[in-house]
Amino acid sequence: MPLQQPETDSPWFAHYDGGVPRSLDYLPATLPQMLRDSARKHADRPALQFLQRTLSYAELEDQVARFAGGLADLGVGPGSRVAIQLPNMPQAVIGFYAALSLGAEVVMTNPLYTPREIAHQWGDAQVELAIVADFIWDQVLSGAREEFAPKRYVICSIPEFLPFPMNFLARFSLARQDPPRYARIKPEEGVFLFGDLVARSEPWRGELPSKFEDVAVLQYTGGTTGLSKGAMLTHGNLSSNVQQVDAWFTGCECGSEVLLTALPLFHVFGLTVCLGWGIYAGSKLVLIPNARDTKALVKAIRDERVTVFPGVPALFNNLNNYPGIGSMDLSSVKACFSGSAPLALDVLERFERLTGSVIVEGFGMSETSPVALVNPLGSRRPGSVGIPVPDTQIRIVHPEDDSQTMRPGEVGELLIRGPQVMAGYWQRPEETDEALGGGWMHTGDLAIADPDGFVSIVGRKKDMICVNGMKVFPDEVDQVLMNHGDIIESATIGVPHPKVGETVKSFVVLRRGAGLSMEAVLDHCRRSLSDYKVPRLVEFLEELPKSSVLKILRRELRDREMKAG
Repeated sequence: MPLQQPETDSPWFAHYDGGVPRSLDYLPATLPQMLRDSARKHADRPALQFLQRTLSYAELEDQVARFAGGLADLGVGPGSRVAIQLPNMPQAVIGFYAALSLGAEVVMTNPLYTPREIAHQWGDAQVELAIVADFIWDQVLSGAREEFAPKRYVICSIPEFLPFPMNFLARFSLARQDPPRYARIKPEEGVFLFGDLVARSEPWRGELPSKFEDVAVLQYTGGTTGLSKGAMLTHGNLSSNVQQVDAWFTGCECGSEVLLTALPLFHVFGLTVCLGWGIYAGSKLVLIPNARDTKALVKAIRDERVTVFPGVPALFNNLNNYPGIGSMDLSSVKACFSGSAPLALDVLERFERLTGSVIVEGFGMSETSPVALVNPLGSRRPGSVGIPVPDTQIRIVHPEDDSQTMRPGEVGELLIRGPQVMAGYWQRPEETDEALGGGWMHTGDLAIADPDGFVSIVGRKKDMICVNGMKVFPDEVDQVLMNHGDIIESATIGVPHPKVGETVKSFVVLRRGAGLSMEAVLDHCRRSLSDYKVPRLVEFLEELPKSSVLKILRRELRDREMKAG
């Protein structure tokens, strides 16, 4: 894998933890080869923990080989595109590695997508086979098969990986949920059952993919036109990023960690850090099908003695506010990695007191596989997303002129270059040229770097609020709001104003029982923000709209404001 030479004068190298190199000597292994190696080293160690079922690394490798054999019998091979639309369950892990083992390209699809979103993504990617949950097939796909690209489907069920009698009882309890999470599906033309394929198929023993320039995953992300576009992540991108993460967390011990896998595996954060690095490091992955189930998170941490917890701010916040959390033993957690959104200092400090762990924030995106910047465990700076990981370079440039580099402390667009940066957008050459102009990934995020190279994200270019010509960054306002003890969550947007262009409006969720007034919220903001940044409007909500990875959706709030006039 050809690499850019690290810049020797970059200030952040002085803040790397001991043992973290500036550049890596990369193991020439794709993710399927990493699974094979882990199965040799840790054959009897638990690989997956799912409810009351445990799969060892040897069993996981066998399931992957058998499912790969079944997929090969269905015509899957090099260049095929296979969609996986599953919650966090063993078949998602097995299907991912089986498809990659055959040289196929994987399209990870959100189980909550609407038919329109599924049809666009699968049609754009030209998906030939989809691995889906039984309830998704029953509720969404089966009645309109002609609208979707795949000709063949493999149906997976949550109960099929549970031991007796739990597998039998789960069918009834899952079927009674609203909406149901189990449906009995019979095979038909083009529709196959996962369990049948694995049971009847010979293990696939062909050569694993080794060309790092080949595409492994089409990771769909939001597009400027409103339609999602596929970031082409190569085997080299994913392998590099997994090894960058492994090099960064020097305190983690190969073959000994227990990794809470609550991040959805269809999201790039969960895909690389849990599905990729977790397997590479021989960790035990504790699969959580629904990250919003805080009771399940608490039980998993306590009962499985979780040691490493990759998460998003909403997960840490939910755990902080879970009833009785202070009396529960969560002391096994030693390291947490937070990404996707800013983490309020109060949330960080409360969770660390509960667990005795250390949380470090980082930054990434689908186009960077995703990890690009992380705080060092030994010298983190809360409120920042850290410094570049090995072999990664950054620039902060003028938002309207990327030839102009900003000085420390000045706001500009964050640009990234490294071996984890995508090959481009699938079938979108113009958008690829725009995103990767000059060999740098243009993130669209506005950032500030301090003299030591630690980066703070102040907002998205598209989210920036312009008040009478003055720039307001929503993340800055939300960080101030979230530092109030009675505010659990907040989201700030700009709303049109006839005189000043835009004005600042914040939506806040209060802690249960809190009686905070709007004036009290504004007084709190005035103590930390310039007058033009202080919200002029505050609306109290029971909850904020969130994505499937619990990221707050400002665009839904903006859309609601526009509709309200």
